[in-house]
Amino acid sequence: MLRNLPAVPPGFVGRLGELAYLDDALRDERVVTLTGAGGVGKSRLALEAADRILRAGERGVAWADLWPLRDDRLLVASVADAVDFADHTTNQALHSLIDWLAARDALLVLDSCEHLVDPCRRLVARLVAACPRLTVLATSREPLGVPGEHVVAVGPLPPATDAVEMFRLRAAAAGTPLSSPADMVAVARLCARLEGMPLAVELIAGQLAHRTVEEVELELGPRLDITADGTLPGPPRHRAVRTTIGWSHELCAPAERLLWARMSVFREPVDARTVRLVCGGGPLPADEIDLALAGLSRKSVLSHADGEYRMLDTVRDYGRMWLDRVGESHESADRHAWHFLGMARDAQDGWLGERQASWYKRLGSAHADLCAALDHLLSGRPDDALELIGLLTFPWSCCGHLREAAAYLEDALALSAASGPVRTRALWALGITRVLRGEHEHAGRLAAFCRDRAELQEDVGGTLRAAYLLGLTHLLLGRPMAARHEVETALRGAGGTAFTSAGHIMCGLVRVFALTAEGLLDEARREAEELRRGCAARGEWWTRSYTDYQLALIALFEDRAEDATAHALSMLDGKRHIGDSFGIALGLDLLASALAAQGAGERAVAAYGAGETYWGAVGHPQRGTPELGPVRERYEDTARSLLGDDGYEQALLHSALTDPETILHRLLDGPRRGF
Repeated sequence: MLRNLPAVPPGFVGRLGELAYLDDALRDERVVTLTGAGGVGKSRLALEAADRILRAGERGVAWADLWPLRDDRLLVASVADAVDFADHTTNQALHSLIDWLAARDALLVLDSCEHLVDPCRRLVARLVAACPRLTVLATSREPLGVPGEHVVAVGPLPPATDAVEMFRLRAAAAGTPLSSPADMVAVARLCARLEGMPLAVELIAGQLAHRTVEEVELELGPRLDITADGTLPGPPRHRAVRTTIGWSHELCAPAERLLWARMSVFREPVDARTVRLVCGGGPLPADEIDLALAGLSRKSVLSHADGEYRMLDTVRDYGRMWLDRVGESHESADRHAWHFLGMARDAQDGWLGERQASWYKRLGSAHADLCAALDHLLSGRPDDALELIGLLTFPWSCCGHLREAAAYLEDALALSAASGPVRTRALWALGITRVLRGEHEHAGRLAAFCRDRAELQEDVGGTLRAAYLLGLTHLLLGRPMAARHEVETALRGAGGTAFTSAGHIMCGLVRVFALTAEGLLDEARREAEELRRGCAARGEWWTRSYTDYQLALIALFEDRAEDATAHALSMLDGKRHIGDSFGIALGLDLLASALAAQGAGERAVAAYGAGETYWGAVGHPQRGTPELGPVRERYEDTARSLLGDDGYEQALLHSALTDPETILHRLLDGPRRGF
């Protein structure tokens, strides 16, 4: 069951009637859209409603943040990411997404659709028409216009009650408790002038660290009265939020105002180090950043949780406006893009080290910012865009962003005039996307072309990477001797040891796969064990998990079921560390076979069922090198004979109806007997 929901912050105030109404609407309607002004609390209400559904345990929930998207190019990919679909198919992206969602009973939340109303309308219409058990909850400043859409207008909090309570709670959280009758009367007057708009209430409560309520009312009240008289355009609630944001901006110190503007370039929560690197400079020295961050957090311009800072999109829009006014938009986008290009370079340099898994996680959490960096570079520095996507494709291919990688690669290759190793690597990366989508012959041609280019350029790393890709295509096409010849030739030319570079270790892994496929099991086992020891010593997970895969397969060939189970479990643990859905699917198939060989029929069928779900999550039936197919068939028959036909089908159905992540957790972390 889908459980992709942001952390729900404490302190939700009021709206019990709206929540009860939404409970019914989300049960009876297919498309529900929460509309209202920016800052009225649409996203917070949607989050609370979605959390209630998730806690009820009756259906899955997925949350897609759309505010980081500048256009609809990554709309389908963002939704696919939200619903745990790592598309490895060659179909149209929307068709593959529909196939994945068609039978799922789930709530999909699309947050902040107002800048993508037309594409969201088309997407939602297609999804609800093709996925009969899917419900969509959208937040937008205007309805989407989907046929049958149920529009719920979200109003502000009642000024005299819930808005006052929110003000009191936020002030207390900021270290300024309010309790005197005079304070509460002043708060009530302020909330009435703000018309109960939650964002405005939060921003004003954040100003109480240095001002009394009476002082805030004295300074802000006349401004709100002017906007209420209609001096500024727009509905009063819009004007109240804009006026409050503007007033909060004026009350910030100069360094805080500049940081507010510069931080509007980020699309994901970021830590203080990243803020210092991207936003420091000129009149805002890096050593003043921490003080400015603390000030913006106290004023509720930023939220701070788990060591990261996030800005609400309405507040970000205001900061972006000021970034334009001070003439720093392009420079800030350049600094942002350069930082994330540096992150990708560092991740590549650290791929063989103990931080490999943490780099996968960092690149995953920075996904929207990496896309923003690519978009900016494509518009003005396509050679740098080509380098960035060439570096990102391999980790993205493991972590659910294969289709996006392919699209960015094609754009960058078309726009960039770069030659040399950067272009060769990008072409190699394109080959990686092709082989993972099952286009083996195409991938093989790209690999051979990259090999020839790398040899001409005397690019040893490029030659090894090309040999790995060409060897992989040979393996998948049932040509292990050709695969081994390719990587052995490259390794002889490169010199060095197995751990000299990522290319060396990749080629060594292909050699182990080829030896296994050729039936040279003793040699394959020795080399796999040596490679695994080196990986474990370095804290490397990707290669280590595939050596475990080969050791499990070899153990099955040699009728050592217990060893096969241990290695398959170790492989799955490694793939879980880096979030590789494709690798998890392979590992579950192998674990199921090993468990069946041990006589653990119910656990084997649970693994088979979960594996089928993970295969569905990449859009493919079961895959892998050719020697795995007969192993699957043999031990599926074994599991069926252990449980009987009825018992097998019943266990498979139970597995299909259970959350695959729950099964994976039980297999890896639960007791080794029973299920």
